[in-house]
Amino acid sequence: MGRLFGTDGIRGVANEFPMTAEMAMNIGRATAHIFKRKGHHPRIIIGKDTRISGYMIEYALVSGITSMGVDALLVGPLPTPGIAFLTTSMRADAGIVISASHNPFQDNGIKIFSGEGLKLTDDQENQIEELIFENRMISLRQNPSELGKAYRIDDARGRYIVFLKYTFPREYSLEGMKIVIDCANGATYRIAPETFVELGAHVKSLFVNPDGKNINLNCGSQHPETLAEEVVKTKADIGLAFDGDGDRLIAVDETGHILTGDQILVICARMMKKEGRLKNNLAITTIMSNLGLRIALKKMGIDHIMTQVGDRYVLEEMQARGANIGGEDSGHMIFLDHHTTGDGIITALQLISAMKKEGKPLSELVKVMKVYPQVLINVEVKDKPDLSKIPEINQIIKKAEEELRHMGRVLVRYSGTQPICRVMVEGPTPEVTRRYCHMIADIVREKLS
Repeated sequence: MGRLFGTDGIRGVANEFPMTAEMAMNIGRATAHIFKRKGHHPRIIIGKDTRISGYMIEYALVSGITSMGVDALLVGPLPTPGIAFLTTSMRADAGIVISASHNPFQDNGIKIFSGEGLKLTDDQENQIEELIFENRMISLRQNPSELGKAYRIDDARGRYIVFLKYTFPREYSLEGMKIVIDCANGATYRIAPETFVELGAHVKSLFVNPDGKNINLNCGSQHPETLAEEVVKTKADIGLAFDGDGDRLIAVDETGHILTGDQILVICARMMKKEGRLKNNLAITTIMSNLGLRIALKKMGIDHIMTQVGDRYVLEEMQARGANIGGEDSGHMIFLDHHTTGDGIITALQLISAMKKEGKPLSELVKVMKVYPQVLINVEVKDKPDLSKIPEINQIIKKAEEELRHMGRVLVRYSGTQPICRVMVEGPTPEVTRRYCHMIADIVREKLS
């Protein structure tokens, strides 16, 4: 049996396996089947980002869902966390997002939320894969009188904006604040500017003209350089860069300095601890977090636990440990007091509320964490064999770790969604870090490319 799901849903090049119309239809059918409940008329919400391939996948999903006697509720372009919110608030049985997040336009993906607004468990993913690969869907077809319908939800954007605004402290306003927003020509292109304007901010919007092919193109959380220039040019208080599906945030302070996701998390965790809102005095991150984050949290007296890469694993650990803040250095933050999943706009509102409460500019708040030099090289690979069984790769990693010792670390892992091996090294200086990262990446390339 094949494997569809990676670390964050199903992803690939549009119109190629697994992101074909045929597979999307079967994913819709399988999802509808496992979430159907007896004695209840089931509904699944479908949203998407702005990729041109979204139309193809959307209608294929609708075909599959309705063929199983389930209604499909279409909301159009909406951030991934917006689908999670609507799924719970409208009491739908599941929510599906058509997006490849920060990937280029030619890629697309499918993310699925349960009726509780949570990403699927391993067991649920396995059920969907078994239904598809064992061709069990044919025997589950509904008769003509039991087919589902498709509806368009026209007020989805407004509902989500109201929800977002309620996550910002009512005693504060954004009046007089200048904010530059980079929407990556993606799913936040209307919602983010409207949210901050309605809270009183003076907003300048960048990359809000999606054409189906310009999503994430030299913009957004992966490329915040233009945003940083605009913040300095317009003398704004802060810059906010979202990714294509709006679940990540990268921020820029008023001097044009680009913050990492780790720095945002530390600022917010510190604020929550000071206010007595940091549950179990705990923050959850992944193994990709910068060494500086661990040092900063330790100085603040905040406990810290790391998980494997992927926001679903961060969430699982948060729920298991009773934590209410967690995230990834990529800018994917989860504030469980507000939402069940990572939300770039909520993260931005929490960061700005920290600025308001402290009465300090972002350039001052960010000083609580020093970022250790980190170099990440993505090596394209043909296959993904077990890295621990490749002697040459293990030897070079061991050599680097012995020489860096406590002054840095090495992490080599495969991407869960792309044919890539990620080589990450942290070290005492940019030069040393870069040297070791290239040494390891060269061996990985030699053995796997």
